[in-house]
Amino acid sequence: MNRRTLTGALLAFGLALALPFQAEAAARLEARLETSRAALQTGDEALVQFSLTNAGDRAAQVLRWHTPFQGVDADLFEVTWNGEAVTYLGREFKRPAPQPSDYLTLRPGQSLSASVPLNSLYDLSRPGEYTVRYRSELSDPFARATDDAAAASGVLVLWLEGEDLSDLAGMEAGPEPDALTPSFRNCSSTRQSSLKTALNSAQTYSTGALSYLNGGTAGPRYTTWFGSYNSTRYSTVRSHFSKIDSAFRTKTFTFDCGCTDSAYAYVYPSQPYIVYLCNAFWSAPNTGTDSKAGTLVHETSHFNVVAGTDDWAYGQTACKNLARSNPKKAVDNADSHEYFAENTPSQN
Repeated sequence: MNRRTLTGALLAFGLALALPFQAEAAARLEARLETSRAALQTGDEALVQFSLTNAGDRAAQVLRWHTPFQGVDADLFEVTWNGEAVTYLGREFKRPAPQPSDYLTLRPGQSLSASVPLNSLYDLSRPGEYTVRYRSELSDPFARATDDAAAASGVLVLWLEGEDLSDLAGMEAGPEPDALTPSFRNCSSTRQSSLKTALNSAQTYSTGALSYLNGGTAGPRYTTWFGSYNSTRYSTVRSHFSKIDSAFRTKTFTFDCGCTDSAYAYVYPSQPYIVYLCNAFWSAPNTGTDSKAGTLVHETSHFNVVAGTDDWAYGQTACKNLARSNPKKAVDNADSHEYFAENTPSQN
């Protein structure tokens, strides 16, 4: 079939999700992607319809942050261009550990759907073939998947023709800053002072973490948050903290205090070094578990020019479980980097 006459065929997949408080129970969910226009011009709006159906015989619970039903605030889809992964342009949050109210319940036979403006979330600036797949493993932070046990998924194919807009897309992030003193948006003098203190503490955290890793230590502090020792993964974590530490010492951070979400903070990974601080940030301690300083480590790790981490798990309990079950994902998890840097309670 000619790629230019592709239609928006429906592609479904099934996956098992553990109920958040009953890890042994499972419910069968089917996700579906479709589009009414699979052949587009670069710069066109690329709307994808996402639906999730409970095809099982019992209620299923899904973490709402890992669905697009209230907007997309995480890298929920795997999008490739001619086989190459494309850049996610949306927001990445630090959130508290999920509570029961953070889950959506789907009754047997119930479906939910949402339109996803793919072009505002991913870099679709170049002509060519794009594939889109829902990152189903993000839906359940309590799943005990191994590296080889990711859920199967359907793939939606889009074909874009027209002008290559990638040069314009690359300009969005602006010039890279080169100084340490932060700038502020929508921040009172009290909050500015608090942020300066947190930034200094975040630098202390990152320097301490890097010193530990440069020493080649792989004690409980490392294995608790990143899992069993593997030289490649260890080298990756060390490289991440080298870049995080460098960012705190050499880059100008811009802090925006205008967010009123219940989360701690968020960033756009493609826009260093701008950090948006939300409600939970201001009640957090300066240092310690889920601290202001630790939040800055978390968010800085998200920047593509730093470590490009994702949010596979939130909270110490979920992060410890992730380190045991899937060290590969732990090494890519922002909260794991934060807890390693905070090191509370202290471990060697």
